[in-house]
Amino acid sequence: MFKSFLKDESGAQVVEYALIIAVVSITLVVALRLLTGVTFTDFIDRVNTCLTTANCT
Repeated sequence: MFKSFLKDESGAQVVEYALIIAVVSITLVVALRLLTGVTFTDFIDRVNTCLTTANCT
């Protein structure tokens, strides 16, 4: 039973997908900052404003 547990690799795929998503997310945040000059905090504040009020410009 213990040997079969050690050979089970089904959880490894989930970890790999999580790492890929993390790298893509970090890349998008860095690209957003470089291309627009907007900091991540400013971006989050703008999204929050758009979601909570009718004033979304």
